[in-house]
Amino acid sequence: MSAVGAVSSCFCLCPGVWLLKPGMQKMSSFGLHTAARCAAKDYYEVLVLGGGAGGIAMSARMKRKVGAANVAVVEPSKTHYYQPLWTLVGGGAKQLAASARPMGSVMPKGVEWIRSQVTALDPDKNCVWLENDTKVSYKYLIIALGISLHYEKIKGLPEGFNHPKIGSNYSTQTVEKTWKALQDFKEGNAIFTFPNTPVKCAGAPQKIMYLSDAYLRKTGKRSKANIMFNTALGVIFGVKKYADALLEVIKERNLAVNYKCNLIEVRADKQEAVFENLDKPGVTEVYQYEMLHVTPPMGPPAVLINSPVSDESGWVDVDKETLQQKKYPNVFGIGDCTNLPTSKTAAAVAAQSGVLDKTISLVMKNELPVKKYDGYTSCPLVTGYNKVILAEFDYNAQPLETFPIDQSKERATMYHMKADMMPLLYWNALLKGYWGGPAPVRKLMHLGLK
Repeated sequence: MSAVGAVSSCFCLCPGVWLLKPGMQKMSSFGLHTAARCAAKDYYEVLVLGGGAGGIAMSARMKRKVGAANVAVVEPSKTHYYQPLWTLVGGGAKQLAASARPMGSVMPKGVEWIRSQVTALDPDKNCVWLENDTKVSYKYLIIALGISLHYEKIKGLPEGFNHPKIGSNYSTQTVEKTWKALQDFKEGNAIFTFPNTPVKCAGAPQKIMYLSDAYLRKTGKRSKANIMFNTALGVIFGVKKYADALLEVIKERNLAVNYKCNLIEVRADKQEAVFENLDKPGVTEVYQYEMLHVTPPMGPPAVLINSPVSDESGWVDVDKETLQQKKYPNVFGIGDCTNLPTSKTAAAVAAQSGVLDKTISLVMKNELPVKKYDGYTSCPLVTGYNKVILAEFDYNAQPLETFPIDQSKERATMYHMKADMMPLLYWNALLKGYWGGPAPVRKLMHLGLK
């Protein structure tokens, strides 16, 4: 599945909707736009690559700066997905359809929608190349191309998804198979994986494990299940405060964790998963499974690999505080496609969008950017059908919490925030360029203004 049009699987908001600008709640999510296979013009003041969370949010913000006619978004997908919901879809708590809207309905009114694929970037000439050898030039470029999934890097996939007992919450084609595998579970191993690559939302691969545990307890099958999390990482979570809380949950619910354990092959016809031991090169272990949830290896979009705007790994090379590309001052990056040293989540995109808005405003005035992104990101760690640990942290993997409570505790209020409030904030605030993350609320909290 292409990562374009999708968003990272974690998203956080803060007390919420009262912070929206006056009248915003009444705004329709449907707006007129120009849709075409090729660009209507060959030059735009602001060109945005990607129609995911970062691309749509920034195009809405840029429209207010330079006018809709001067902004274009390059995006081939006809559907925009709110992917944070897919954790709950895989666990049977939400429907897949609730995560999808037509791309045209989220495109800012009047902004040019170029329904094409980017094939090359030429920042030295301030242009990009699209399909059919179409060239589009720009004054400012915002790269928001997301992250690519690579199921094919696991032997036996993606064809293995044609068999039962296996699913993945990272794709529209496979997320409902996760729920089917969970419903059909009878007896044996339920295995949940984390790959040996960067991924969007480091918490998502284990959220479905906790939901599965809750479902199997609810249906009386838990005693017949051996639930295990096989992760390529050496820790359960990168922030100690939340890792400690998760380890308590794991101990309490009798879940097994195997570290430095990377999925390399799926033999779906035999219901076997093969893992390599990252501490012992060449050593593999085969596990029989009754249910298997696969988190695929991920990487930068192909067009960014060996691109002038990217680092040696293929991620857009940006200043971690301003989001400005390090070599080209009129090029910017946001979201999963960048090399920002923080978790790749939609919550991070929200915070980044506010900083990038200020950065571009100053660059347009020939001034130096001053607004600094602190690496804020969030992951609502779903630990049950009415429980969430709300992890929020910065570049230094230190908690950067919004609420004046211990957010490492499981809370029903945080679950309802994720399941019910966050989608509303996403569709009606972030994508319209009005939400720049929870920092203003956090400041109020710290001042004692509740």
